Amino acid sequence: MSNHPVIGIVGPCKAGKSTLAANLAKQGYQAHQIAQEHSFAPSMWQKISNPDLLIFLNCSYESSVDRGLHWLPSEYEEQQRRLVHAHEHADLLLETDKETPETIANMALDFIQSVS
Repeated sequence: MSNHPVIGIVGPCKAGKSTLAANLAKQGYQAHQIAQEHSFAPSMWQKISNPDLLIFLNCSYESSVDRGLHWLPSEYEEQQRRLVHAHEHADLLLETDKETPETIANMALDFIQSVS
């Protein structure tokens, strides 16, 4: 793997994907938010970016609502169902409910640097 792996980021809405991608980009990494949660194709994340590393961010239904998303628990569960394949293939799983964006970025960076 090169010094700058391609990083894919998946997870349900409001888990912090775009924020993490932006924070990793500031550190010089090529990071892509992958909207797998909206795809009916389980492995779409592989087709979209074929990342060297896949980071799965998760948050609870309650956190997604607290972060401004107005949706039903059934919609959240459907996104979780669509994310099963990505979850199973993720190199790093992070729960974002109780963490700041900076902490999530630091955890991701520590992992990336440990495997690069």
